[in-house]
Amino acid sequence: MSTVIGNIGELVTNDPAMPDQRGGGLAAVRDAALVIEDGAVAWTGPSSRAPAADESFDAGGRAVLPGFVDSHAHLVFAGERAEEFAARMSGEKYAAGGIRTTVERTRAASDDELRANVRRLVDEMARQGITTVECKSGYGLTVEQEARAVRIAAEYADEVTYLGAHVVPAEYAGDAAGYARLAATDMLAACAPHARWVDVFCEEGAFDADQAREVLTAGVKAGLSPRLHANQLTQGPAVRLAVELDAASADHCTFLGDADVDALASSRTVATLLPGVEFSTRQPYPDARRLLDAGATVALATDCNPGSCYSSSMAFCIAVAVRDMRMTPAEAVWAATAGGARALRRTDVGHLAPGARADVHVLDAPSYIHLAYRPGVPQTHAVWKHGRRVEGLL
Repeated sequence: MSTVIGNIGELVTNDPAMPDQRGGGLAAVRDAALVIEDGAVAWTGPSSRAPAADESFDAGGRAVLPGFVDSHAHLVFAGERAEEFAARMSGEKYAAGGIRTTVERTRAASDDELRANVRRLVDEMARQGITTVECKSGYGLTVEQEARAVRIAAEYADEVTYLGAHVVPAEYAGDAAGYARLAATDMLAACAPHARWVDVFCEEGAFDADQAREVLTAGVKAGLSPRLHANQLTQGPAVRLAVELDAASADHCTFLGDADVDALASSRTVATLLPGVEFSTRQPYPDARRLLDAGATVALATDCNPGSCYSSSMAFCIAVAVRDMRMTPAEAVWAATAGGARALRRTDVGHLAPGARADVHVLDAPSYIHLAYRPGVPQTHAVWKHGRRVEGLL
């Protein structure tokens, strides 16, 4: 079965064959068409030259771009933390320890309750144009609970990350090193078969650089690839550790020194920025302009979670990145699509060149610029994920 999407006013391809300036070149084509066949992009080009297909869809002059690639989310959880959010908005400082509230509720939830919540959020994301989702564990913090989390995540997410070293649970209070050893041994062994990635929250109140290194290197030996929660609350060693270990991504990057920026710019580690977190915690925003000007690769992700950012909207992240992080609309859209793909070391998503997975996002707008130009307004008109039309859009 093939489908031609015609009468596209502006087609953003992010074609990897074209120079991207790490975000500056979206390769947008006017008056275009795109053909989907067997779950992949089969052809792109001028609308007047579009080949015949089994089905057709008239884009009506709207913009079409790759599905968003969300490379950082925490979706296996129970409960919510609205009161904690209200307290922050009243002046209380955000700290890593709030995660333990979600740990208690997640441990008490049934498998079916957790599945229902993950499914709800993944569906919510898809209806907003997010077609590739990374999902972390990290709200179980026992061998059994973390293994359960990655198994459930693998049922719904495209990419699964083992984050047993999220925070130190109450059972190990005062013994972060002991818990890190557990995360690097028995817990890792139980979780590795269900995950592709290993992650650590390397931060004050969580795990130091030595503990993070222990878990990440053990994960690599177990066949997982590293990524890292880095420099969210302080200017610590995490970014440089991520680069040293050739991590796919250093996530947050809120507090960076010159050495951190230089390390990212001279590596293939992507700086994944999560502006929804800063919006929801009143932390300073990461300096995306500094990273881009230095030559670092930047991705945007939602960090959807019940504590520091309960939002599944990539469009919101794009608008905030443009308004408050000094990214251009082109840079922000590239970061939310091709940048996210690089943060997951994927070559099949984040672009719409022939051969790519057919993840297609039709905006109810004439240009991708409207994602930042009209913040807070629903602009998703149609979505294809793996070549199949997503129903029930928001």
